Amino acid sequence: MDPSETRSPTVTQRDQWMVESQVFRIYELLGSVPRRAQSVMLELQRDNHIEFLTNGLRQLGPSFCVLDANRPWLCYWILHSIALLGDSVDAELENNTIDFLSRCQDPNGGYAGGPGQMPHLATTYAAINSLITLGGHGSLSSINRGKVYAFLRQMKDPSGAFRMHDGGEMDVRACYTAISVASVLNILDDDLVKDVGNYILSCQTYEGGFSGEPGSEAHGGYTFCGLATMVLIGEVNRLDLTSLIDWMVFRQGVECGFQGRTNKLVDGCYSFWQGGVFALIQKLHSIIDEKLMLSDAGGSARQSPQTASTSSHSGQRGSAKFSNIGFNFLKEPAEMEPLFHSTALQQYIILCSQLQEGGFRDKPGKHRDYYHTCYCLSGLSVAQYSYSKDADSPPLPKAVFGPYSNLLEPIHPLYNVILDRYHEAHKFFSTS
Repeated sequence: MDPSETRSPTVTQRDQWMVESQVFRIYELLGSVPRRAQSVMLELQRDNHIEFLTNGLRQLGPSFCVLDANRPWLCYWILHSIALLGDSVDAELENNTIDFLSRCQDPNGGYAGGPGQMPHLATTYAAINSLITLGGHGSLSSINRGKVYAFLRQMKDPSGAFRMHDGGEMDVRACYTAISVASVLNILDDDLVKDVGNYILSCQTYEGGFSGEPGSEAHGGYTFCGLATMVLIGEVNRLDLTSLIDWMVFRQGVECGFQGRTNKLVDGCYSFWQGGVFALIQKLHSIIDEKLMLSDAGGSARQSPQTASTSSHSGQRGSAKFSNIGFNFLKEPAEMEPLFHSTALQQYIILCSQLQEGGFRDKPGKHRDYYHTCYCLSGLSVAQYSYSKDADSPPLPKAVFGPYSNLLEPIHPLYNVILDRYHEAHKFFSTS
């Protein structure tokens, strides 16, 4: 074929160009409208979001029947979004939610997608995070930690990984949800941790990100799950963190948001799945510096299981020591500046994902939903606090895109629950 001939664009190229065109039109509109209209575009429509979310928690239409096995997720996406916005539900709705999630709790442990359904690690994670987000003695004491532990042990595979449900698939997501739940409930121990790190390590791809299972493609959601799991079990220094960073820094595109995989379209939900990885990396500066020096000296960027325990992040064996990894992680100063353009990410979320009537979407042209609302807001929080050196430092006004009133509540980046609720849960489960 004559190379001078014009080649037809691929479907992927056409889709990318269409999204870029939609996004750039919005950015151009911001610069062309009167200042008062600009102010509206730049403002987080807090009241409209809360109304959209609260109405969804009270009642959903018949089209949501397809999510019947995901009802704890709907609770989490909505409750966490409301908490990020600095609000909470009324007492009646709170009690109804606790009662509903209690009916999702299986007699033998774990939480199902609905009353009477099969317990599942994903909905167990969603239910636990929902109850932590509600907070208070009634919510936290409704969790049967002994039964949850028994369920996690049942889901543990001899390979070291976890299965999502009885007879279900093994993947990085299952490992994260199991380890996250065990850590935040203060029930993490050697038996649950055994060989999880080996499985996660086998899922780090040649690109540097993590796949859902060995041999698959690096993906933003699995990358967050893989990295967070390795931090929580104290084995993060076994990873090739420099390769991970190389992959991550190319996931933010010209649209200002993140894509989930190489050559894929931007998607608002990756504001957290990718942005959250950067939040974790910022606190791993000492390990990254060690690996860079080792790499310069011609050594391996990965450490063996035998040397993994030498890191300050490795923790000590035993339930209490494991559970304190998440607590102590917050004390690590963020010595590095963010390795992504945090203002640009906020711009994409506010201008392209936010709908003025409430709720967030994947990208222009898509509909709003609770999933994208949750993870767009989570990513917005991560971006707003990305220049804060520690968890107690409020960001400077220049770190917040739009008016300072856009500022959200900070989150614990390992669990994705707001910081105040995490501290309450940590104290409750450390003393109960």
